[in-house]
Amino acid sequence: MRQTVTPIPVFAVLLIVACGGGPANQSDATPSDGSATIAATDASANKLVVPGARLDLPAGWMFETPSSSMRLAEAGIPGPGGEALLTVFFFGQGGGGGTEANLQRWAGQIVAEAGTEPERDAFEVGDYSVATIGVEGTLQPSRMGGGPTEPTPDSKLIGAVVEGPGGPWFFKITGPADTVTAAEPAFDAMLRSISP
Repeated sequence: MRQTVTPIPVFAVLLIVACGGGPANQSDATPSDGSATIAATDASANKLVVPGARLDLPAGWMFETPSSSMRLAEAGIPGPGGEALLTVFFFGQGGGGGTEANLQRWAGQIVAEAGTEPERDAFEVGDYSVATIGVEGTLQPSRMGGGPTEPTPDSKLIGAVVEGPGGPWFFKITGPADTVTAAEPAFDAMLRSISP
């Protein structure tokens, strides 16, 4: 009796190759729904694993179930002003629009305090290019869901577009200004930890 073999779709093969083959253990697995995974590397550290890269999640930041299908991952960030939120986006290799367009769009989500300008920075980490922006003021209601429904004063947004092999990836923190400001060094350290 002849056995029928069902062919594996090409996109599935490419996904397996892009993720480094089949998972060697659960901590290296990427779920089939495309969401990021939490990989505990030891008792004190988490890894944020995104398609094509991984980063160290700062201590105390807690992964949450993404509130939107557009978000790859979310993490709550405790702090002096109340909880802030890290959101991570990935739209496929080369997807999601240009770096400058995304930084400008994020800046437009905050009505900045009078006399202030967005803070910009850029740096390299190996094969990765990182561009960041920070804006403080009143966070505007989200038109795409998953954000505030009313203007939220005393807020801050910091965002980063990371370009590199397999990217780009998009990272954004929004929340009370005191909390986001306190989280900036950890956010910077997380971005600088990126590796394949």
